[in-house]
Amino acid sequence: MKFSYLAAIIQLFITLPASAQHNDISHPTSADAIINNRISEEQFIEINELKQWVTIKGDRSKPVILFLHGGPGSTMSPYAEHIYKEWEKDFVIVQWDQRGAGRTYEQQQAPEELTPEYLQTHPLTIEQMAADGIALSEYLLQHLKKKKLILFGTSWGSALGATIATKRPDLFYAYVGHSQIVNPNDDLSLYNKVYQRAINNNDKQSLDLLNTIGKPPHEQAKTVGQLWRIVKKYERESSVAAPEFWFVESPGYNNAKDDQSRRDGDDYSFVNFVGDKRLGVAAMRTSINFLANNLEFKIPVYFIQGEEDILTPKETTKMYFDQLTAPIKKYFLLPKTAHEFNQSVVDTQYEIFKAIKAF
Repeated sequence: MKFSYLAAIIQLFITLPASAQHNDISHPTSADAIINNRISEEQFIEINELKQWVTIKGDRSKPVILFLHGGPGSTMSPYAEHIYKEWEKDFVIVQWDQRGAGRTYEQQQAPEELTPEYLQTHPLTIEQMAADGIALSEYLLQHLKKKKLILFGTSWGSALGATIATKRPDLFYAYVGHSQIVNPNDDLSLYNKVYQRAINNNDKQSLDLLNTIGKPPHEQAKTVGQLWRIVKKYERESSVAAPEFWFVESPGYNNAKDDQSRRDGDDYSFVNFVGDKRLGVAAMRTSINFLANNLEFKIPVYFIQGEEDILTPKETTKMYFDQLTAPIKKYFLLPKTAHEFNQSVVDTQYEIFKAIKAF
C-alpha cells in the first residue's frame, strides 16, 4: 500500500445476537486452553457481518475488562502480553482488533493500494464501530457467563468507549477513559501550542515544517500527520516513556502478514478519522463533541490523564469530567505522563480496576 501517513504516529490515539457469532478461521484458537479456571482464546468473532479478531485471556472466575485500543487502527493485541500478562490472575483481559485495524482489517478485502473509490464506499463511522463494540460486549457476557464487563478505552478508544457506555450502560460495571477524547477536531489549538513551543526552543526544523503546512484546517490527512508528529515529539521530551519491550510484537504477530495488516489498517483508519478532501473522505472526528453530547453516564466513570498530554490536554478532559454526571466519578492526573501509556498509566489502571465493584 502506498500510503504511510501513520508510520511515525502509531499509538496515538481497545443472549448471543445474530450479529456476533463464534467463527474459527485462518487463525485457530490457542486450543481453547482452560487449565482450572484459565481461559485463553484467540479467534475471529463475526460481528455485524465482519469477522473481527478477539483475544480472551485470564481467570474466567474474575472480572472481565474489554480494552478499546487507540488510533483508530493502533491495535494492542500484539503487545498486550508484555503489558498485561501478570494481570491474568486477577482479570479476564479482552483485546479486540476493531473494524479497520490489524487482523480485522485483513478480513475487509481492501485493495493493495487504497483508492478514493474504496475509501468513499467503505467509510468508518463511530456509530458503526460503537454497534460493533456493543455486539461484542453482548457476546462476551454470554460466552463468559458474566453479568457485566468493565470497559476501558484509550485515546480513540475513549471516544468509542464513552459512546458505548452512554448507549448501553446496562452492559458495564464502569467506564475508564485514558487520554479521553472530547472534541478532536481542534487542530488549531495543537498548532498554536507546538508553534509557541518551537519558538521557545529555537527549534528551526519544527518551525520550518509548521510554516510550510500552515495553520489548520488542513485538507489532507498527510498534513495532519505532520502536525501530530511534532506534537508527539514535544510530548516525548516532557514525559517518562514506556519500557521499549512493551511495544515489541509478540511472536505470533511478528510476521510480514500481520505487519502489513497493521500498517495498512493504520493508514485506512487514520484517513477516515481526520478526513482527506483530495480523496473525498469525510472526517469521522467532526461528528464527535462530548461537551455537547454524552454527558450523562449511568455507571461509574474514571479518567486517567497525563499532565504533559498535548493531543488530549488536561484542560479539555477536566472540563468534560466536571460537566458529566455519573454515580461515581474520579479524575487521575499523572505527572511526567503524556498521551501514551507508561508505567504510571498502567499502575493507575490496575488500581482503578481492582477498586471497581464487579459482582
